[in-house]
Formats: sequence, C-alpha cells, structure tokens
Amino acid sequence: MGPLAGLKVVELAGLAPAPFACTVLADLGADVVRVDRAKPGFDVLSFPNDPLTRGRRWIGVDVKSPEGLDLVLRLVDEADVLVEGFRPGVAERMGLGPDALMARNPGLVYGRITGWGQDGPLAPAAGHDINYIAISGALEPIGQAGAKPTIPLNLLGDFGGGGLMLAMGVMAALIERQSSGRGQVVDASMVDGAALLTTSLFGLKNLGLWSKPRGENLLDGGAPFYDTYETADGKYVAVGAIETRFFGELVKVLGLEDVPDHLNPANWPALRELFAATLRTRTRDEWAKLAEGTDACLSPVLTPEEAPSHPHNVARGTFVEVGGITQPAPAPKFSRTAPVTPSAPSEARADTSAVLAELGLSEDEITRLRAAGTIA
Repeated sequence: MGPLAGLKVVELAGLAPAPFACTVLADLGADVVRVDRAKPGFDVLSFPNDPLTRGRRWIGVDVKSPEGLDLVLRLVDEADVLVEGFRPGVAERMGLGPDALMARNPGLVYGRITGWGQDGPLAPAAGHDINYIAISGALEPIGQAGAKPTIPLNLLGDFGGGGLMLAMGVMAALIERQSSGRGQVVDASMVDGAALLTTSLFGLKNLGLWSKPRGENLLDGGAPFYDTYETADGKYVAVGAIETRFFGELVKVLGLEDVPDHLNPANWPALRELFAATLRTRTRDEWAKLAEGTDACLSPVLTPEEAPSHPHNVARGTFVEVGGITQPAPAPKFSRTAPVTPSAPSEARADTSAVLAELGLSEDEITRLRAAGTIA
C-alpha cells in the first residue's frame, strides 16, 4: 500500500499547493481525510474528479458550529499530520490553529502552506504563484532574450516550491518525531520554496557562468545547443547537448559537418541559425526517430495529451488512468513498498458517514447531525 501506509493525515480543504502535498502523501499510502465545508460554496479551482483530490476520503463538516468543530478536533486527535493552506491566522480563528491542536495531540505534525509565509511584511497580503515566484528571484531569469519573463504555469510556486516542499517538510518532521516524540509546525512558504529551487543559479552566478541578461546564458535558451527548435510540421524538439561528446552526437544526427566550436559564445548566433534551418527540414517525430539510441540529447516536445503514449513513459508507468482520467502516476518508485494506483476522487463529502462511524458515532448521531446541517 506504499511506504506511508498507516500514516493518518487530516487535510483542511484548500487550493492547489496544500491539496498537492496531500496527493503526494496519499499516493505513497497515507490515509488522508479531506475536511470540507458542510455546505458547498463556489470555488473556481474545485471540480468533480479533480486529480488533486484522488486517493483520499472526503467529508463535509460545519466547523463554525460547536459540534462540527468538536468532530474535527476528535478526528485530528487520532491523526499524525494536519495540512492547511489558509492565510495566516485563519486556522486559529476557526479553532484549528497549531496551539489548540497540539495541546490535545502533542505528536501532531502541523503542516501549513502560504505564499509569503506565516510572518514577514507581506504575510497578510493576497497573492498567487506569479507574485510569489516574482519576489523569490525565480521568475526573472525565465524567458527569451529581449522578451518579458515567461510564466512557467504555476509549477514553481504552487507545486514545486509549495506543495512538494510542504510534503518533504512534513516527512522530515515525522522522522524527527521518532526520536523526540513531539510534533511541530512546518511553515512552508512558496517564496521560500521557489527561492530554494534557484540554488544552483546562485552558484553559477558566483562562478561567472550566469552573468548575461535573461535568455543569453547557458541554460535559459541563450546557448544554441540548449534550446527548442521548430520542425517542419510546426512542432518542436528540445536540444540539450552541452558536453562536447553529446554535441558531437547531435551534429551527426543533424547530418552537419565543419561545425564551429560550440563552447565559444562568439559562434552561437551562427550555430543557432544552422540548427534552426536544419531542424526545419524534418518533422518532430522524424528527428526523434533519428536521435533514438544516440546520446544526441534531442527529444520531441510533447503535449500533455501526447506524453502518456510515449514508449518510455508507457514502459515506466509514468501515467495511469484514475476515474477515467489519464494523469501522472505516483512518484518516485519504491523497490519493496510500491504504491498502488490511486483511487478515484470521492464525490464531494461522500465519506462523512463512514469516517464519523470510525470515530465512534452511532448511526442515529450521524443522522441527527446531518439533519441539523452540522455535517454533509
């Protein structure tokens, strides 16, 4: 059932990064219960069969009512982890802040994620992924020369620097708990996480290997041997032949001769023109076929719809079908405790009765609470 089998997680329903952290934990075997409002409200990023809600149970509780709050407190009493993604102070006002919960359950790991962090001048302000990665230094270097910064979807803030960092922080706190017996608060900020993702960039800058404006450096598309190129069918290939040996393989695949030294930046404009003209002579898939079995570091740029069918992804089981939707499989892979294919997302609040029955509530109690609007 995965390496986290037996771990109990309570997720206070939110958007993007917190659900993704819980998806990672659920994918690896944790028993995650998602606590949502008893009465559904409009939520622009919540929809049926959302892959970000796969693999866990979903209950609806009115935490503004004394009885509803007590139910959630009892649920957390038996949990190892709680995850919330509200603005600073919101969970405390709900009666679900870390002090209240950890007084009842001292071993609880309380994972919380925000854009700016729990403190600092911007902590109370609204924002989204683009704002967080903007001040982290992660957004400015991304893009083509002479153009504005390119928005990398919401992968750097919400998911990479946010949800994934929170999941890692929770796991670190759980490991520490084995020796101390005590839980702690994990304060995951998307600014902090996105900044951490740029660590290698600071090293390159220190060495003088990243000193030019955006789009003119080694790994940002400035080098012609590390870029994307349009092919004859209007699609693209990605080229990443940095090392001399790999560059030599690329030149062979492209059928070129007498190519100038690729490590001399003075030759980059000519090389780029040569590569662009050559790669436009065949289709994307023709170039990919020619590069198969070589170290040319040339790959087809696939759409999300195409990626699941690529032979390598098929062989690795990189994608799975869950609830009729093709989506990424759990990662990474484990030699002994391989995670199972995630279960399909529950219907909204469909597991309330089963979860409360596990807490010891009788059928009559559950019926009464539902009639009162305390649960859904």
